Amino acid sequence: MKAEDIDFSASSLSVAKQLIGASLLLNGVGGIIVETEAYDESEAASHGFGGPSLGNAQLFGPPGRAYVYRSYGIHWCLNIVCREVGHAAGVLIRALEPTTGIALMKRRRGNSDLRLLCSGPGRLGQALGVSGAFNGKRIDRAPFRLVVPLVKSSTIRGKRIGITKATERAWRFGLRGSAFLSRPFA
Repeated sequence: MKAEDIDFSASSLSVAKQLIGASLLLNGVGGIIVETEAYDESEAASHGFGGPSLGNAQLFGPPGRAYVYRSYGIHWCLNIVCREVGHAAGVLIRALEPTTGIALMKRRRGNSDLRLLCSGPGRLGQALGVSGAFNGKRIDRAPFRLVVPLVKSSTIRGKRIGITKATERAWRFGLRGSAFLSRPFA
């Protein structure tokens, strides 16, 4: 199955869960998505909560595109835009199990611990070579490659982490039993 098999016009909750277990590559480097978080303009933790701006315009559509931003002015973070044009919703890719291009990821991160290469959105961004140049690119075309598994993965669900607003929402999804999560689920 390919990226076209995911309905990116669906809710960010639906897409976040569907992405678990999918293979994501950027310029031939990446792995299996083991952790995601959903965001929607209706809640205060979303970059789209206050409406469109120069920095978040890509989040407002079209679906199936990358929304890339800097976290704390340091780390590039990768999201996939969901819903319809004009509605800000997206899925943050929080962690991958590295499978392809591991030597390059280790060099980029300056770290040889496989478990820590892509366990967290900032680490993942650095390992994959994410930058602002990928903002707005289609997730179903080069330089991205997204392959959805034929069999649904066993997922777990919990509260999002690393945010201070709308923390009560259980909009974080993970691959059950994965050693590559950014943090364990409660």
